Amino acid sequence: MSAAVGTREPGELLKNGAIQLMLAINALIMIYPLFVMVMSSFKTNAEIFSSPFALPSHFSLANAERVWSETNFVRYLANSVGITMAAVALILLFSTMAAYAIARYQFRLSALVLMFFLSGMTVPLKLAIIPLFIQLDSLGLVDSYAGLVLVYVAMGIPSAVFIMTGFLRTLPRELEESARMDGASEFRIMRSIMLPLARPALVIVAIQNAVPIWNDFFFPLVLITSDDLKTLPQGLTVFVGEFTTDWGVLFTGLTLAALPITLLYVVLSKQFISGITQGAVK
Repeated sequence: MSAAVGTREPGELLKNGAIQLMLAINALIMIYPLFVMVMSSFKTNAEIFSSPFALPSHFSLANAERVWSETNFVRYLANSVGITMAAVALILLFSTMAAYAIARYQFRLSALVLMFFLSGMTVPLKLAIIPLFIQLDSLGLVDSYAGLVLVYVAMGIPSAVFIMTGFLRTLPRELEESARMDGASEFRIMRSIMLPLARPALVIVAIQNAVPIWNDFFFPLVLITSDDLKTLPQGLTVFVGEFTTDWGVLFTGLTLAALPITLLYVVLSKQFISGITQGAVK
């Protein structure tokens, strides 16, 4: 038996080594373009074209100063932060309430209600952009924060309900039953007992929706026309000129635009990974 174990070990080591090598190559492929983007933000246009993949000759913040003072970048950043935070907060609020009712209460139409929410995941909202635009225009919500936030909430609720329902169903019912015996209200049980336990799932839903909302270009392009209401992805197109483009300023804008959502993931990564692993185990 020891000989069989010994013969399997080299093969297992080779397999693990191959997996680690593939992961390292994949990480390099994903990270290197970001590294080039960040390094290019410190270069001039001439240096970007003469040595696009080399390190900058000196690290200058001139491009960052120009982005901050000569463009409307701060306004675009504030718009993206406000819209993303409002949309994610509403998605978490409504999807949590719906998922809690579906997962923790037994009623005849619970499966049908869940399927109603899941049906929203089957058809991309972009396919309905024309009737959606007409409806928002009739409500006076085109070229407004509210119209864009409502679109993002409608996009995010189906998947959020699916994730939260699956996670809440795994929580033991003894917790809420003992709380009811102690006289706790239904709202108190949800707020003080269930939601703290569902924090990993809430983080997954938040990150899963925050990243595409932050990076979305399509809906702001269609629904937003005023420059003061533009989000970062839409606003960064202003940096691209018709005949010439200041690539150093553009790369700086891209770097600054990617920074907030990257920091958010770093801060919440522990909860994010915890939610994924708990879901896998359960």
